Order: sequence, then structure tokens, then C-alpha cells
Amino acid sequence: MEWTPDPRELADLELLLSGAFEPLTGFLGHDDLHAVHERGTLADGAAWPAPVTLHLPADVSPGDEVTLLDPEGLPLATLTVSAHEPDGLTSGPVKGLGAPEHGPFARLRRTPAEVRAELGDRPALAVTMRGPLDDLSEVVATAKELDAVIMLLPLSYGEPGPAVVRAALRAKEKLPEDTIVVSVPLAPREEPEIDLELREHVATAYGATEHLAGPDPVRIPGPPHRRGLVVFFTGLSGSGKSTIARGLRDALLELGTRTVTYLDGDVVRQLLSKGLTFSKSDRDLNIRRIGFVAAETARHGGLAICAPIAPYAATREEVREMVESVGADFLLVHVATPLEECERRDRKGLYAKARAGLIPEFTGVSDPYEEPDDADLVIDTTHISIDTAVSQVLGALKSGGWVR
Repeated sequence: MEWTPDPRELADLELLLSGAFEPLTGFLGHDDLHAVHERGTLADGAAWPAPVTLHLPADVSPGDEVTLLDPEGLPLATLTVSAHEPDGLTSGPVKGLGAPEHGPFARLRRTPAEVRAELGDRPALAVTMRGPLDDLSEVVATAKELDAVIMLLPLSYGEPGPAVVRAALRAKEKLPEDTIVVSVPLAPREEPEIDLELREHVATAYGATEHLAGPDPVRIPGPPHRRGLVVFFTGLSGSGKSTIARGLRDALLELGTRTVTYLDGDVVRQLLSKGLTFSKSDRDLNIRRIGFVAAETARHGGLAICAPIAPYAATREEVREMVESVGADFLLVHVATPLEECERRDRKGLYAKARAGLIPEFTGVSDPYEEPDDADLVIDTTHISIDTAVSQVLGALKSGGWVR
């Protein structure tokens, strides 16, 4: 089996393979995760501050070997499955298949062993960076006091990553000639204390005798009407979501204040996802493709409207994370028209075919629809017109400041 992990999992995989996450040799399972949450250690008592996890589809079993791919499809590592939980959590050791090539500044991605060899016996002051170093005086003074080599570790994860690496290279120009810069794709953790502990652990792995945590980036978001936005409709076939989405598109085009991209589920199936089946894995892949295009639109300040069925909560959450990871906003609209009403409409005759067994894995009949509990707006079109439904969505966009 081959699998491409999500961006956070890929970043953790790279650090596992490089040795920056020593003593870890693979992704953590249930026992280790419990110990990390409760005691800040692994199950065997070794200190470790943060979860390092991987989720795989249901069709893997202990003993299986999974080839983990980068976003371009190149093999990065093999994972030997030790355990696989019902929620997809998969643990097991990993073995590298080659140096990572994806992502920017590959020349600055070095292993801890390489850096420690360059340092030799010299002490090193590591500075982990998620933002620019505006004042270098503390770094210089501390390094001088310790008689240490300065090692800048820009944490190059995600959308801000390249800017952080560029900031490190600019800082190097003002620091001693032997200053070392190493790009480290360490994903941030939500709890500041845990994030700091993990940064210290990685710095130590690279040979640091002292560690300074540089400032986090200061984010000043622009006004909502200038930020990227994805309006993501979900609902059963026949619920009215595509009709509302098209109405919203037309209303926004009439206003003329936003650049609008419309991604209808059926149209995407014919083009971007041509050849995919309606199996769960292919449905998930279809939604991920829609999410990727929508996130790229929103990354550049555009407004994307999506209207797939998107029956599975986990995949909808993946799309939300894709969008928010590029600094854009995500609005989930659940068109909650009941199954009975959707089936009564059944303009395409799909429900009748599904009931007759002619369409396998049909959402709402022979395959589940997981109703969202995180919807930003819920609309039932049973007793309201499409114009009213469009007005409700447009009203939410205006009240949220996304549309003036």
C-alpha cells in the first residue's frame, strides 16, 4: 500500500528519519500517547513532550508495510505497522528510502549527525525561529559569553516557512562568519509549553549546548473582506446545496466586490476527479482535491464556493485544515434538508436507482452521511425558497465582514 501523509505528518516523518526526534524511531501508538499526555514521557519512561502520530485508512493490519510518499508521489519511507486503531491511528517504525526533496530550501535541510560532525567539540547556541530576529544583541552576547557557535534553526513548517528561512539567512549576514543555518520543518504544537519543550529537544539533537527560543511571528490579519474565504456546502443529494451555491455565486458576481471561484461536485467529478469511483477512499480523494483547489484560491485572497456531498466528517475537517493552514477562512454550510424531502424531489432518479440496488454506496441509502456538528450555518430548504436560502448565506458573509 502507498499513502501520502498530511503536511503535519510529513513534517514529523522528516524529523523522525533525520534523527531530530531521537529516541523515536516511528509513529506513536496508544500506550505511548497516553504516557505523553499524562506524564510527558514515552511508555518506557523516556522523556518525550508531544504526540507524533499518523492516521491511515482502515484497510491496513499489523505487520503490513506501507510506503509513505511525498506530495509529488516520491517514496520517502516504509512504515511497518505495529498497531492500527479503529480511528485510523497507526503506529510503527519507519525506514527512510531517500532524502526528502519536497519543499523549499532543500539545501539547508541537514541531519543532526551532519551538523554535530561540523561542530565537533565546540559548544553551540541554537536559536529556534518561527519569526524574524529583530534584535540580535542577546544572541551575540550569549554566544560570546559561552564562546559558542551560533546555530539558527528556522522552523520552516507550512505557509510561513519560507519567510522564516529567509529571515534566518538575513540574520546570518549580521552574525559571525561561522554561524550555521539549518531549516527544520517542525510543526507547531498548540500548547506553548509543549512547543517550547519540543523545540529544545530538537535543538539538543542538533548539538546545541544552549537554546534560545526566538519570537513567534506576529500575525496581524487583514480585514475579512480582503482575506481568502472558502464557503463549503455539504448535504445530501437533492438537498439544494448546488442550487444555493450557484445562487450565492451569482449574487457575489453581481456585487462585484470579490473574485469568485465555483467548484460544483458534479463538475469536479467530470474534470478534476474523472475516473474516480464512489468508494469511500475515492470520495475522500475527490473532496481533498476540491479542498486543495479551494485552498489555493483562498491563499491568494479569492473566495471559493464548493458544493460536494462531502459525507464524512474527517474529510471535511481535512479541508478546513487545508484552508486555515494558508491563512484563509472557512465557512461550513450544512444544507440539512431531510432525506425524505431529498428523496421526494429526486429529479435525477438517483434515490430510486439506489433503492433498487442499481447504485451501490449511495449516500443516505446504502452509505452513511455524517451530519456536521461544527457547521457555521444550517439551512433546511424544505419550507423556504432558494432565494431565501441564498440570502441567509449572503447575510452570514456580510455579518462576518467577508463581503461589504
